[in-house]
Amino acid sequence: MSKVLKKLSGNLVKKPKNLFFIDSIGALLTAVLLSTVLGNLSPYFGMPKTTLTLLSSIAACFCFYSALCFLLLKGKWAFYIRIISFANLLYCGLTFVFVFVHYKELTPLDLTYFLLEIAIICILVYIELTVINKFEKAIRFS
Repeated sequence: MSKVLKKLSGNLVKKPKNLFFIDSIGALLTAVLLSTVLGNLSPYFGMPKTTLTLLSSIAACFCFYSALCFLLLKGKWAFYIRIISFANLLYCGLTFVFVFVHYKELTPLDLTYFLLEIAIICILVYIELTVINKFEKAIRFS
């Protein structure tokens, strides 16, 4: 997996704005899954609907932010990637808190979904920060 991440981050250094596109699509997928799929299948999931709505709303805001950055930024993208990376980590922390608070009500499906989501977002943050570091290192040495 390390080789895959290195290759992906190497490609994204060439087109760093694509990080915003990837982040936006991921946030959109999260918002849709939380609001429609998990929300409508609440008998099979233990996470309260209000919590799903809150997490979905946050993901929708992240989607909007990343899409705007992808479409409008012409330069200085690293600062904005850092913002969304930090926001993604806060989202993971909040999700983990909700999993902890509602643990007794959660089903194995809940746990699987939320732990996978946290893992995927953490991998994305790792890639984003790796791309920023590679890009800034390339600028310093050129």
